[in-house]
Parts: sequence; structure tokens; C-alpha cells
Amino acid sequence: MKKSLLLRCLCVIFVLPIFKINAQKMPNTTAAPVAKIIPKNLEKHNDTRIDNYFWLNDRENPEVIDYLNQENAYYNTHTASTKDFQTALFEEMKGRIKEDDSSVPYLYNGYYYNSRYEKGQDYPIYSRKKGSLTAPEEILFNCNELAKGHSFFQLGGMSISPDNKLASFGVDTFGRRIYTIQIKNLETGAILPDKIENTTGSSVWANDNKTIFYTHQDKVTLRADKVFRHKMATDAATDFLVFEEKDDTFNVSVSKEKSKKYIVIGSESTLTTEYSILNSDIPDGVFTVFQPRVRGLEYSISHFGDSFYVLTNKDNATNFKLMKTPETATAKENWKDVIPHRNDVLLEDIEIFKNYLVLEERSNGLTHIRIMPWDGKGEYYLPFGSETYAAYTTTNVDFDTDILRYSYQSLATPSSIIDFNMLTKAKEIMKEQQVMGGKFDKNNYTEERIWATATDGTQVPISMVYRKGLKKDGTNPVLLYAYGSYGITMDTYFSSTRLTLLDRGFVFAIAHIRGGEDLGRQWYEDGKLLKKKNTFTDFIDCSTYLINQKYTAPNHLYAEGGSAGGLLMGAVVNMAPQLYNGIIAQVPFVDVVTTMLDDSIPLTTGEYDEWGNPNEKKYYDYMLSYSPYDNVKKQKYPNMYVSTGLHDSQVQYWEPAKWVAKLRTMKTDNTVLYLVTNMDAGHGGASGRFEAIKELAKEYSFLLDLEKIKK
Repeated sequence: MKKSLLLRCLCVIFVLPIFKINAQKMPNTTAAPVAKIIPKNLEKHNDTRIDNYFWLNDRENPEVIDYLNQENAYYNTHTASTKDFQTALFEEMKGRIKEDDSSVPYLYNGYYYNSRYEKGQDYPIYSRKKGSLTAPEEILFNCNELAKGHSFFQLGGMSISPDNKLASFGVDTFGRRIYTIQIKNLETGAILPDKIENTTGSSVWANDNKTIFYTHQDKVTLRADKVFRHKMATDAATDFLVFEEKDDTFNVSVSKEKSKKYIVIGSESTLTTEYSILNSDIPDGVFTVFQPRVRGLEYSISHFGDSFYVLTNKDNATNFKLMKTPETATAKENWKDVIPHRNDVLLEDIEIFKNYLVLEERSNGLTHIRIMPWDGKGEYYLPFGSETYAAYTTTNVDFDTDILRYSYQSLATPSSIIDFNMLTKAKEIMKEQQVMGGKFDKNNYTEERIWATATDGTQVPISMVYRKGLKKDGTNPVLLYAYGSYGITMDTYFSSTRLTLLDRGFVFAIAHIRGGEDLGRQWYEDGKLLKKKNTFTDFIDCSTYLINQKYTAPNHLYAEGGSAGGLLMGAVVNMAPQLYNGIIAQVPFVDVVTTMLDDSIPLTTGEYDEWGNPNEKKYYDYMLSYSPYDNVKKQKYPNMYVSTGLHDSQVQYWEPAKWVAKLRTMKTDNTVLYLVTNMDAGHGGASGRFEAIKELAKEYSFLLDLEKIKK
């Protein structure tokens, strides 16, 4: 049930989406593009909205492409003086990255698996070694070779057959997160004829080494709606449908338990979950429902021995509790408490070992890892001293071990992968993120957590990092970041690229606003549906607090958010534009009402429990009161950098495009307004690691130029 951006790459959001521009067809222009006005009446609940830019909702229209290219050209022309600086920033950030980097190998089913980058290469290489780290390396996938000829490339969902001879994998070459699944013979290196299109990329093997289960996506909504069974060397058109989710507010997934005994189909909405299980030895069998869905009942399952452990909110356990049930009696009336509910501790996740139960908890906004021996003797917490850290378990695929692998980092401390012996309490740092260049010293930076008072009296934490010697005199540039939706926790992660701002005097801060789960599940409940505006006012109150405490001033305060965090940016610039000198809005979800009324758009129906269903008037009215696009008005706005992707499957490109077009006609000042569209990719931006840094250089140059920092 963990909801952390650092820990989960959810389909709805990401931390720093960044993009590259396709400049090949851009006309040379210096005037701000003006989108033509074609009024369209949108009627609902006897209310009429006029959308002058609805025509932009058509990526096949040449006029739409021309307008987006004009916006890209406008950005290129008006930032021409910063191009050399952007290049210097790129080289600086790239210079801190260890180019020939690799992950920490992990042992699974007799092989040590690893991924690595080679110097000058954009994509990872996946490999393994049999039995020993000194054994010969076997290349599974060299994504640099696979990516040739594609402007975008993503490999996902790699799954190894139980006999270690085959690998299923998914490939996306458009950036819309629509994957084609194929199978590779790892003994011969041959890609088999099997090709399964319109999938999430995820698949799992049955124990017969010839059957995979995979998740299908609806072609229009991109909702994961079906699970199929595929037999090797057969036409995908003959694949057997084992599960179909007919409720369009749910999405499905398929996975395999750590015990390898069960294949699991998950069906999940914002407030409700349901699982079905099948013995992995009987792939042609019928899935049985673990516990039928009950609206408001959330649970996840982990198999161990002859039981399932159930992490759930059953019995009004708002912060979740852990229960246990026999594998032969899985209905909720058989569940028994193992870890009871606590009002002040959010139980985020668990790891099960032969001799230990490991809990990931969150209290007072901080993560904690709790070690509990099954024999009940001597439980303890791992010690963490900072107030701005993030710690979480990573790859733990084996039950029969005393070693827990976890990660630790903070705003000023590079990420480490640590193997911790739960019996002896000895720890070994397997890898510490290297910051290249020889200039980084974490002791040069100060980390701090402060608390702002929201309008309703709620205390909202702010985590921040800056160079030592900061003076609170109102002259410091501050970049304030937040997300605040879906119960996603904004963990305090380290970033080597962020040093580019910190070393030039910036303060980087994260506002842990309501709508996330940073302070427990109620923190999320108080920032969604008809309480959504708490998310926006919390951010504004955090901004005001930083100003009042002399960390910064309005002419030095900048705000950043992406996707639903882009909605946050759109809302606060309408509500309190005077607080900010600049805004970065990445793939912003700003046309809330129109999108949530269109059930053909990916994610819409599955998010009614997050935003509300505008087909009901009370939700329509509330959404309309904060929807950024609908609330643009004649007033001054901050300088703004807005990015999007033409093929974005999560937030359609036309939302930011329409928003910028409307802002251009309504804003009453001469501040800059840029719309940067990646014409090749989608929600996650450029797929190459160095291409991504080039786009980050664009964002940073936007901020630094406003601060008149030229080098």
C-alpha cells in the first residue's frame, strides 16, 4: 500500500518530468504565438462554459502541430542568449554523473542480476552471472542497440522463466506507455516470433516455463482492463482471456508472489482493491477471488508458508494494519490481527523473511524500518538521525536470509544501498552514489525541516537544503516543490543535478502538503475530493511562511510541480500570483472539468474517487471553482515555463497548450510565458538519461536567468 514517489513509479505521476524539443520544423519567429479562437460551448448541469481553444484537442490536425511548433520556436528564439549557458549547465550536471555506473547485483534463482550504463551511452544494459559474481557475464538486453532508429525507447516488465532459459519483456517506442511484449531465448539469443501488442509491458511466468500471463490495455482509454494467458509459439490472437475488469473505475495488474506459489491478479481503484489467485503449477486453472471487493476496503497480500499476510484498512484502520489468514480460507472474516492499527503510525509496506517480519512505517512525516523476529524476541528499529532523509527496502527476493537490503539518502546525502544483517546488526554499504568531479562535500550543505501554519491552523512540514552560511535576509532564491495528490508521499531524495542550483545560492524546498500521505492516511483524505483546495492553500501558506521568515521574498520565490503537481501550479498562480517570480509547470493537469467529463481519456474514470465525478453537480461545481484553465483571469502572472509531450498518455498535451493560449490573452503583464512541447515522447519525457539532463538545463537556465545569474 506504499505510496511514495521515491519508491513507486506510478502511472499517474513522477517527480521531475523533462523534455526535448523537436526543432526540425520550427519557423523562425520572435512574436508570441497567438492561437486562433474557435468558441465551443460546453454544457453540463445547466451551466455553459465557452472553450475558445477546444480545437487544439486533435493531434492529427496540421494546424495544431503548427501551433505547437510555433511555441517551440518562440521559446528557442527568446532563450537564444542562454543557449551557451544551457550547454555549460548540461556539461556541469553530466560531469557529476558516473557514466560507467552499475546497480548492486542481487541473487535470484541461481543467477546474479545487474544493470549498468557504459560511458557515453544513454540506455542501460541488463546482464546476469550464473552462481557467482566472478562468473562470465551474460548480456540479456543492451538497450542502446535496441533503441537504435527510435526517438524514444523504453524496455519494461522483464520477467525470467523459472528454468532461467527465457525472458519476456515489453518495449515502448512512442512514449505512450503502450508496450509490445516479446520473448527472448536466453540460450540462443533469439527473439521468438511471439508478439503481443497493446499491453502494459508486464507479464509473469507460470511454473511450466511455457505460459505467461499479461495485462492488456484498452486502445482508447489506455486502461489496463484484461489479463490474458499466452502459450509460447502460439498466435496472440488465440490467447485466453482469464480476467476482464468491466468496472471502468478499476485497473488490473498481474504479478507473482515472492513464494512463487501463486500468480495474482490485482484489480484496484482509488478506494477499493480485489485480488484473485492461481497456483503457479496449474496455469490452465481458474483464478479464485481472495476477498471480493467491498467499496472502501483496501488490501494487499503476501504469501508465506501456509498463510497470507494482509495489509489492509479493514475495520476503519485508516493508517492500515497487518492481518493474517490461512491460504485455504482467505475471506475477510478469517483475517486475524498481527500488527494492530495505530492512529499516529502509517503502515506503508512489509517484507517477509523466514525468521523476520520487516515493517515500513511512517510517523511525523518520517520513514522508519522496524525489524521483528518471528520468535518475538528483541524487535528494534534501524537508527536514522536526520529529519530530511528517506529510507526504504529495495530488492529482497529471498525468504531464507538474514540480510535485509535497503536504501538510505537525504537531501544532502547521496543514495546508498545497504545490506543489513538482521541477526548481528552489522551493515555493509554495497554502493554509495558517487558525485563525480571531486567538488562535492555533503558537509557544505544544511538540511532543515520547518513547519508552516496553514490557514485552518494545520501544521505543514517543509524540508529544505541549502549551502551553509545562508542569511535570512529575504534575498535568497528559493525553489519550492510539491505534488499533493493520490496519497503520493514526497520523500526527501538526493539529486546531484540539484547541486547546480544550490551552489549558485538557491534553497531547494519540498512542501509536504495535504493530498499526499506524508503525515498519514488522513493527510491524504484531507486533500482530495471536496477538500482538494487544502492542497493549494497549504502550498500558498508554505510560500508565505518562507517569505515571512525571510528565507526569500516574492521576487526570489519560484514554484515547481508536474502532472497533478502541475494542477497545483495552475491553481496557485490563479489564487496568489503575487507570491512568485517564476513557475515551472511540467505536463500540468489544468483542464480538470473537461478532462474528468471525458471518459474516453486515459485515467479519467479511475480517478473519480480522487477528484470526484463531475457528472454529479456538487463535484462539478467544486472542480470548476479551482480548475486552472477555467479560472484564468485578467491579472498579473509570474514568469512561467510550461512543458508537455505530444504523445502523453496521462495528461494530454492539449491541456497545457490550451492553458498557455488562454494565459497569453488574459495576462496583464510582460512576464515571460513559454510552452515547450516534446514532439516525440510522452508523460515521462526524453528516454535517454543525457537527453533528460539537457532538458533540465533548460529549466534551470529559466530560473537562473530570472535571478540574473549568468554563470
